[in-house]
Amino acid sequence: MPGEALTLEVPSRILGRTKRATVLLPDGYQPHGPGHPVLYLLHGYGGGRGTWLERTRLAEYLRGSRLVVVMPESGRRWFVNDHAGLRYEDHFTEELLPAVDARFNTLARRSARAVGGFSMGGATALFLALRHRALFSAVTSHAGAFEAPRRIGDPYQEHRGEPDFVMPTVESHERVWGPPGSETRRSYDPYRLMAREDPLPPPALYLDVGTGDHDRMVRMNRTVRDALRERGWPPEYRELPGGHDWQFVNDALPGALAFLHGRLTAAATTPQEVRA
Repeated sequence: MPGEALTLEVPSRILGRTKRATVLLPDGYQPHGPGHPVLYLLHGYGGGRGTWLERTRLAEYLRGSRLVVVMPESGRRWFVNDHAGLRYEDHFTEELLPAVDARFNTLARRSARAVGGFSMGGATALFLALRHRALFSAVTSHAGAFEAPRRIGDPYQEHRGEPDFVMPTVESHERVWGPPGSETRRSYDPYRLMAREDPLPPPALYLDVGTGDHDRMVRMNRTVRDALRERGWPPEYRELPGGHDWQFVNDALPGALAFLHGRLTAAATTPQEVRA
């Protein structure tokens, strides 16, 4: 029903079980006629498919929008094809996207599809968009943990006693990424991904981070910003008040949605037909 959150069940051959995603349809959703652009929002470490609606005013911010928002779930597996053999990236690109386009009246093309996220999800949004340029025309990242593939040890050890602190331990981190030097780490290294040649243009890029976030998180967002600029892909970049939490994301979300609005809305009147 328009304006409500629905559950989409996707039988996954790749993961060997049925996966669920939450789909938020806009108030003006039309099952027929002009298609709707789609935003895939990826949760942070320790979150789930319901976190965006539980912890932010996403539904309120989307009033008057034509955007369909899809919120999948990976647990703590990063939406990547990880070192342990769980292929969340393949499920996402090969099963979830086609299921959404088959079930809903979407514009099934690159120009009308974006991916975004927070922390773990913000980093993976960039990784996926650079690895699959034919799928996504825009990326939004809130406090992206971009250097996770390069992490060694536990740089957050001093914060482990803080209330509500959620960052992977060394064991949890290496379960996904493998030991330093692993092929998984090399495959998702953001600087290696930026260096890849591709005939398609890069996605439009939006990055933000809280000025009260952990020093490492602020530094890596600035480093990724600078690397993107050097590559000739300058992102829209903002440092805003807040820490590494959902309050920061809620406050930053309207800016990211405004960044997407014009780009994805314009796709509805563009004849481009680059399909997944």
